[in-house]
Amino acid sequence: MTAPGISFAPGTVREALARAKALGLDRLDAQLLLVHHLQRPRSWLLAHDDATLTPEQRERFDADATRRADGVPIAYLLGQREFHGLMLQVTPDVLDPRPDTETLVEWALELLAGELAALPAPQVLDLGTGSGAIALAVKHAAPRVCMRALDASAAALAVAQGNAQRLGLEVGFALSDWWSALVPPRLHLALSNPPYIDGDDPHLAQLRHEPLQALTPGPDGMAAIERIVDGAPTHLEPGAWLLLEHGFDQGAAARQVLQRRGFTAVATRRDLAGQERCSGGRWPG
Repeated sequence: MTAPGISFAPGTVREALARAKALGLDRLDAQLLLVHHLQRPRSWLLAHDDATLTPEQRERFDADATRRADGVPIAYLLGQREFHGLMLQVTPDVLDPRPDTETLVEWALELLAGELAALPAPQVLDLGTGSGAIALAVKHAAPRVCMRALDASAAALAVAQGNAQRLGLEVGFALSDWWSALVPPRLHLALSNPPYIDGDDPHLAQLRHEPLQALTPGPDGMAAIERIVDGAPTHLEPGAWLLLEHGFDQGAAARQVLQRRGFTAVATRRDLAGQERCSGGRWPG
């Protein structure tokens, strides 16, 4: 597949990067795609910009450059994404893990090292795990936790299970529509990055290559958050925490939902850009 007006004639590394630039690609993305197909480190490109690509390398690079220009996440094209120090397999069946979600992981680890530190094996759950990013990051940083992860997508669970196996991290996975398939024991900490974009939000068009069900719960972007909060008490130990990621403009609404359901110590954390990104609270007891 080629873009109109762009020549994909045989050429060098320099010419391949020039073609990608003409398509509108960021230089770093172009370099990452090229080294992926050449199986070389990025540093190699700087010293070998006159190296010639094979016809197969040119064809595959140009196809991926065109897909990237169309908005396909770089992680899908590379097949992987680093998250909280872990290299995860990523496919179009799961969301491309964002750095903003590390805010949720860091908050969880603070609780596990602080208020929940006396527990020898805290019961922790990741709701809507996707690639397994949150569950695996927490388990890697806090090996003592008993980690479980749920998702309503069998395809997403397969990706998460594969990541856990490659990383050698023990996580119990189950197919579940939010809380529906969760069995005892009760939890000390529950985490979720649920879909929270309004169904009519124009930004969804920019995310069209990612799974829609992981991005939006429908017309009301707060619907999944409300469902998680409403169902949480049945599964939480007294004193347990529930932490949720949400949109930058949903902090106040998320806090209201938590407080209305009876959670205490309700608070919000900001991401690296200073936007309200995660809210949580403690179940009384």
